[in-house]
Amino acid sequence: MADSSFDIVSKVDHQEAENALNQARKEIEQRYDFKGTGASVEWSGESVLIKASTEERAKAVLDVFQSKLIKRGISLKSLESGEPFASGKEYRIVSTIKDGISSENAKKISKIIRDEGPKGVKSQIQGDELRVQSKSRDDLQEVQRLLKAADLEVDLQFVNYR
Repeated sequence: MADSSFDIVSKVDHQEAENALNQARKEIEQRYDFKGTGASVEWSGESVLIKASTEERAKAVLDVFQSKLIKRGISLKSLESGEPFASGKEYRIVSTIKDGISSENAKKISKIIRDEGPKGVKSQIQGDELRVQSKSRDDLQEVQRLLKAADLEVDLQFVNYR
């Protein structure tokens, strides 16, 4: 019998991220506490640019955006936000949405599987994802449970289970 396998990926549905940004923009335009503060949230290339007149307002806009991401099913582990910085008369926060598993995190995940996972489970890094193989499907499910319980700084999904 052939080995069973699955892939570990970290992908963000960009349409859902776009929807979350639009919802956050609408809420910011309508909320009374944001009136006259120049608060906005928008795409700037691949990153999200948040602007406001004060540092606190910029952080509040980021908080609104994060709550919309959570409602849309996007993990905050996928959002990397910088600190607010002054730009002229306004404060800005640049946030990026991470897609894929970095080689450093892939090595960490591979080490967890090797050290704590069932014997006979092999993992290999393929670009920005990992392939996990084993003869036993139960061992693969054990690896999934192990990785869900591990405190990693990336949001993981398990796909291509065969």
